[in-house]
Amino acid sequence: MRLFAPLYDRAIGWAGHRHAPAYLAALSATESVIFPVPPDVMLAPMALARPSHWWRFALLCTLASVGGGLLGYALGHFALDAIWPWMVSLGWDDTFARIQGLFERHGFWIVLVAAFTPIPYKVFTIASGATGIGLVAFVLGSLVGRGVRYFLVAGIVAWGGARLEALLRRYIEPLGWAVAALVAIGVAWLELRP
Repeated sequence: MRLFAPLYDRAIGWAGHRHAPAYLAALSATESVIFPVPPDVMLAPMALARPSHWWRFALLCTLASVGGGLLGYALGHFALDAIWPWMVSLGWDDTFARIQGLFERHGFWIVLVAAFTPIPYKVFTIASGATGIGLVAFVLGSLVGRGVRYFLVAGIVAWGGARLEALLRRYIEPLGWAVAALVAIGVAWLELRP
């Protein structure tokens, strides 16, 4: 089943559109809250199409993603009050208190790692707001993690040029499935560990 190659081809098409920067910003912001497709799939082709602008695209992607992350943070903060009675009735309040303690002690690092890796960042934006991690730590962790990730992606693609694009196109399907498998394994590990 070919899933990632058509998505990649669509992202290449969007990357050449005159409104591509706006699409990139919208994709970056929504991915931080709800959308499942990471902005890298559009950032990479845009950096390839206009290598001299790679750093602008990476900066736009970073700022829009952190802006979307702030929305996720607010959703988590305000949604907790609404679902708290339900969590208590299920007996999840003690588990939440332990997770909240982890976020309070290591919040910056948790957010930084989630922002850099393929782990769904949206889960951590909402969890950060719900657990009450400091806003400054959340923003700094997000800026560093997202910034390093997007500047690396855009910079490597701009440097690699057409050779890298040909290699990526050739292996996009196995790479996409490998990343999906790693995310699934990570989620399963988090769910199944004692």
